[in-house]
Amino acid sequence: MRLCELSCKEVINVCDGQKLGYIQDVEFDVCTGQIKKVIIPGPCKVWGIMGRDHEYIIDYNCICQIGPDVVLVEVEVEKCFSKCK
Repeated sequence: MRLCELSCKEVINVCDGQKLGYIQDVEFDVCTGQIKKVIIPGPCKVWGIMGRDHEYIIDYNCICQIGPDVVLVEVEVEKCFSKCK
């Protein structure tokens, strides 16, 4: 699977059914080439025109299943929600 195919899938938390968004970026291990984390942009600021200042950073181990149109993750949203770097 390519990154562009992965980024077209919506990410949903199975713990509470919350839609987190779409995968924007990945972090991978340079030595092994394995994906370590997926990065999803957080909610917009004021009416969507002021950009975003938070993102969801989810460990690849938290991904339950990758389906044809969704990615199911099992995370505590408060722990993976962080300020953009």
